[in-house]
Amino acid sequence: MSAQAGVWNFDGKPVDESFLAKLSLAIEPYGPDGGSAYTDGSLALVYRAFHTTLESRLERQPQFSPQGAVITWDGRLDNRDELIPLLWDAIAADQTDAAIVGAAFERWGTDCFRRLIGDWALSIWRPLERELLFACDYMAIRHIFYYPRKDRIWWSTDLSPLLLLSGDEFHIEDDYIAGYFAHDPDAHLTPYREVCEVPPGQFVRVRNNGTVSVHRYWSINPKSQIRYKTDAEYEEHFRQLFRRAVSRRLRTDTPVLAELSGGLDSSSIVCMADDILANEGAQTPRLDTLSYYDKTEPNGDDWMYFRKVEEKRGRIGSHIDASSLGTSPASLEYSQFSALPGYFGAGRQLEAQRASLVRANGYRVVLSGIGGDEFTGGIPDPRSQLADLIVRFKLVKLAKQLVAWSIVKRRPWIQLLCQASTDLLPISLGQYLLKEAEVERWIEKDFAKRTKLGLRLLGPRETFGVRLPTRRSCISGVIAMSKKMAKWNVPTLALEEIRYPYLDQNLIEMIISIPASQLLRPGERRSLMRRSLADIVPQEILGRRTKQFGARTPVVALDRSWEALQTSFESPLSSRLGYINQAQFLEVLNATRNGKEHHIVRLVRAISLEFWLRDLFARRLVNAAPAPRASFVPESLHVGA
Repeated sequence: MSAQAGVWNFDGKPVDESFLAKLSLAIEPYGPDGGSAYTDGSLALVYRAFHTTLESRLERQPQFSPQGAVITWDGRLDNRDELIPLLWDAIAADQTDAAIVGAAFERWGTDCFRRLIGDWALSIWRPLERELLFACDYMAIRHIFYYPRKDRIWWSTDLSPLLLLSGDEFHIEDDYIAGYFAHDPDAHLTPYREVCEVPPGQFVRVRNNGTVSVHRYWSINPKSQIRYKTDAEYEEHFRQLFRRAVSRRLRTDTPVLAELSGGLDSSSIVCMADDILANEGAQTPRLDTLSYYDKTEPNGDDWMYFRKVEEKRGRIGSHIDASSLGTSPASLEYSQFSALPGYFGAGRQLEAQRASLVRANGYRVVLSGIGGDEFTGGIPDPRSQLADLIVRFKLVKLAKQLVAWSIVKRRPWIQLLCQASTDLLPISLGQYLLKEAEVERWIEKDFAKRTKLGLRLLGPRETFGVRLPTRRSCISGVIAMSKKMAKWNVPTLALEEIRYPYLDQNLIEMIISIPASQLLRPGERRSLMRRSLADIVPQEILGRRTKQFGARTPVVALDRSWEALQTSFESPLSSRLGYINQAQFLEVLNATRNGKEHHIVRLVRAISLEFWLRDLFARRLVNAAPAPRASFVPESLHVGA
């Protein structure tokens, strides 16, 4: 993980050297291993390095192509072994990831983006064409934010410098706030109407007249299908791709820290990594684990399961007691600037403990199990599978599946059939009939109506032309995850590159293409994964039926901060801006404190939003006055490939 930023003055004015120095200094915390700058009159790029592989230590960025393109690259190229033979003549003397990407762009132009597998973001300056390009990976795991104006454009892998160095006032983007309340905001949005983010699987082209267009280079193939005759063939294919996904993320010359919760996702990563290290070897010198536990939570038994993995490894990992999040006094205020809402001062203590561990042991890479639940059948909801059978008129099989799921779910089969039928409703109608589309009563009705919050609560609407409900559900999962990744904050107390084996592009494309019945069966949640890893993961983990969910801790934390909350919500900014109804919110918050069940995640988000808004207004970064839909209108926001 490295950092990149830059400025281009459309009016031809030379770049201010003092500003460039400030920009470089602002991103330096994300690139402590040195940096460089490139200036071409009215354009300048800055780069700061954070080395995580042997190859990255040999890079010299910006990377220059023979035809004059100037490239800054932040990423890990996972399919370098496939690309090197295709580009051998151009990279025989330099086989770093950045050099491979430069040669690929020289050979294929913007078509090269779809060939790059891994977590990455890049900027390309084409001086002859007077054209600037930004692009990021298919899941937006790496980021580029850009701030276009009529006379110039700024960009950065970190959003904060674009705000803090501009001296401008920004307007809050209501659509972002609606997405924040629903699930996650659209990937191209930021909380600031004037600033955008490069969307996942797309690239941005900026012309010298200031026009900005966005183009898609990756999409899900609606015709892609993988069909085998036996379960064993699916299991072998999954095991092969999962093994490769983990192996790709062990490419680092520093020790790796793996998050280990005791659930199936994190345990499978650790056990597979151990098997790879024992039988194939990897660049990393060793793999250690970090586990959080909270014995005060109901069903707080994670510690029993991550110890099973530790027993299998023959090594005890590092442990952090997460119960302090709800019991230690901590301010809800934002102790430092955060460009995005969603951070609580109360979580700073655990972050500090983690940071201390990372720094003390020289970790630069952390493996995360995010994506496992979402993409391998972790949510036991049969609606889309039953809806498939309705669409295909397979009535006999539908009847058998209804009976089987009725026994497992302990619900009448007619209820399951009705739920499956609602999956076939147009989303415009579903917002009025489905429970998932119910807007919290403490959210202002005018705001909810204006931003179509009910529709947002139903999840992503893009289908890429896919007809079957199970595949649409999978695609929705990919889009939802890319939204989450696009706004994922990089830890600041201890710099680390987080890698996600379950978000490996080849693995995801395989999961989307196989029958959904391989992933989820009546009484067999995570069916394919459990079958595939039976000889890798301890049986106690494979047989685990539930996973600990931290529902108690947020309620305890809110209770301890009750007086501060009441004071803060006497005249909340979020109410004055039209987002929440103050009286209704306090009523629901009080009911939650007294044990009534409410959507705790949305309540916590609303509280975090309030303190975040207060910090922005205190810094005079935002303007509460109404603004046009955009102070800068791109030529095109979404253009198909």
